[in-house]
Amino acid sequence: MNEPTGDVLTFGVEEEFFVVDRRGHLSQAGDDVVDAAEAAGDEQGELQHELTRSQAEAATDICRTHAEALRQLRGLRGDLARAARRRGCRLLPAGSPVLSESDPPRITPNPRYERMAEHFGATARTSLTCGCHVHVAIPDKETGIRVLGRIRPWLPALLTVTANSAVADDYDTGYSSWRYQQWSRWPSAGPPPRFASLDEYESIVDAWLRAGSILDRGMIYWDVRLSEKQPTLEFRIADVAATPEEAVLLAVLARGLVATALDDDDPPPYLSNEVLRAQLWRASREGVMGCCPHPKSGSLEPAKAVLDDLIALTAPALEAAGDLEFAREGTARLAAEGGGADRQRRRFAERQRGEDVVDLLAGDS
Repeated sequence: MNEPTGDVLTFGVEEEFFVVDRRGHLSQAGDDVVDAAEAAGDEQGELQHELTRSQAEAATDICRTHAEALRQLRGLRGDLARAARRRGCRLLPAGSPVLSESDPPRITPNPRYERMAEHFGATARTSLTCGCHVHVAIPDKETGIRVLGRIRPWLPALLTVTANSAVADDYDTGYSSWRYQQWSRWPSAGPPPRFASLDEYESIVDAWLRAGSILDRGMIYWDVRLSEKQPTLEFRIADVAATPEEAVLLAVLARGLVATALDDDDPPPYLSNEVLRAQLWRASREGVMGCCPHPKSGSLEPAKAVLDDLIALTAPALEAAGDLEFAREGTARLAAEGGGADRQRRRFAERQRGEDVVDLLAGDS
């Protein structure tokens, strides 16, 4: 394994999961699972409560290498899975609930979450999704805005990497990332504009707050945003990955993009939000085994070819971080075997049973 050379950007990964019962239906034990895993675990990173009591979240510490992130994600998933099993539950890495649910999940008893549920109604209670968020260090917010403009065109390609919500509500949705469609119902979700300045970014956020379309700055749900708590760009584009390896692949590609953009002095490419939104729809539909709009031409190409071009673009940054071989191997594996959505779809096609998909994702088959 190659080691980083010189200074590299640090990064971190956050993963959201469903906590389900033995059959695969949403459980209300998420809070208990998080608390028990925290008490029993000794892994680096942090475990957190989520919007509903059917979810759990894990976050790595600040990482410098992909091996470090992979070790932490495996450990955190293991802690949560063991705590879930002790309560007759399972940990499910899926972007959307696999089985149909008769009742919406309960909101976690937290003042902020309860306020969100009251203010946003069915959007908060039925847009139930689990994502993977990647934080990449940036020098300052002004630089972050400049970088954001350069990486926007690559968001569709990143969406394909961990697309993992093909089967939802007991049927094949026809999408690789159905989560992305569900999540887009939030008023602040979707692709970020091409900002002329940090002032423009802040003016939009201020207008959202005054309009009540967000309740606080934590609800800035753009697919990539300036983090409110850390000096990072936060990529929020992705489904929770089916495997830790795919989550870390997403993370190193995101880090490579940021590092490459930091060294780019050319003006950001023009890409309207209307076009980018349409491109993201296509990427969410087809995933890594289908076609994806290429950032340079806008034309559809095999997603693997677009990811190959992404690696070629970011190769110097990937190599400096010790990630180049890992990224090449990861994308080659996706091209050969498919990602989480493809594995879901193949398993569901065998018997048309959502429970079989749950077993696959929970590691029971």
